[in-house]
Amino acid sequence: MSEPEPTAIAVSHLVKSYAGVTAVNDLSFTVSRGEILGLLGPNGAGKSTTMRILTGFLPATSGSVSVCGFPVTTRPDEVKRRVGYMPENNPLPEDMRVSEYLYFRGRLKEIPRRKLGPRIDEVLELCDLKRIRHKIIGRLSKGYRQRVGIAEAILAEPPVIIMDEPTIGLDPHQILIVRDLIASLRGRMTVIISSHILPEIEMTCDRVLIINQGRIVAQGSPANLRREILGRTRYVLEYAGPADQLPPLLAAFSPAVELSAQEEPDAAGFRVATLTTAAEEDLGEPLLHALLAANIRVRALSRAHPTLEDVFLAATRRSWDVVDKK
Repeated sequence: MSEPEPTAIAVSHLVKSYAGVTAVNDLSFTVSRGEILGLLGPNGAGKSTTMRILTGFLPATSGSVSVCGFPVTTRPDEVKRRVGYMPENNPLPEDMRVSEYLYFRGRLKEIPRRKLGPRIDEVLELCDLKRIRHKIIGRLSKGYRQRVGIAEAILAEPPVIIMDEPTIGLDPHQILIVRDLIASLRGRMTVIISSHILPEIEMTCDRVLIINQGRIVAQGSPANLRREILGRTRYVLEYAGPADQLPPLLAAFSPAVELSAQEEPDAAGFRVATLTTAAEEDLGEPLLHALLAANIRVRALSRAHPTLEDVFLAATRRSWDVVDKK
């Protein structure tokens, strides 16, 4: 039998209230070592509050949190030695040079002097900061400042990295650099990131937690969430012919395939029809053969892959519907 995957973070029935308002409401989840976990949710969902509790910067109202086996409430110093934290606002000293700041933070993190210089060189290389190592932080662009924050978070090689909105305010090129940097940590460090940029979460994270109103409303890999929440697969067909031609053909092809919508023909006589099915197998090729056998002119047939944004909207909408019914 294979051994169970070691757990880096364990959260059980976590609750945080402010003056009677519950920001985090009975959260429970675990994160395996080396896993990259994405936290998604609308503003005010409780993501940042959860991260602050995990890092020991904020006490919980109730529940338990452990990091690398150490309880956050009773062993906060041990937890902070094992966590690299980059908060959303990424506070940095404006008047220090990049290398000076990393040396200062390295000594605070108890890195021995003989190891600190080589380690600073390593993180400068990893974060592509060597060319600006002697520049004053206050004069750096937003993208460079974000990378300095990530360099500081990983400097002591902690087993756990927590980053709150690491790509906020960055241009597409800078986002790509930060995304690749986070992906390079997979397997070596456990990473939790929150983001409003859904494609970045989808391309970077092994697993996603969607939080709304302080509760987990969905969790799993992006692919599993699509199947669980959206359920149905969508095909987009462009064909030429009368509107009543398609329904009987689909009924004969498979009762699992439904015509959910179709548009009026364009100037060339082609319509766009949307087909849906609960079948998991790819029906594109046999469907195309059936259409051509019926002498239907087909300009295009494609399988539409739902994005994580579709999953996010469906999951949060579902959680609001549950609240409205109470």
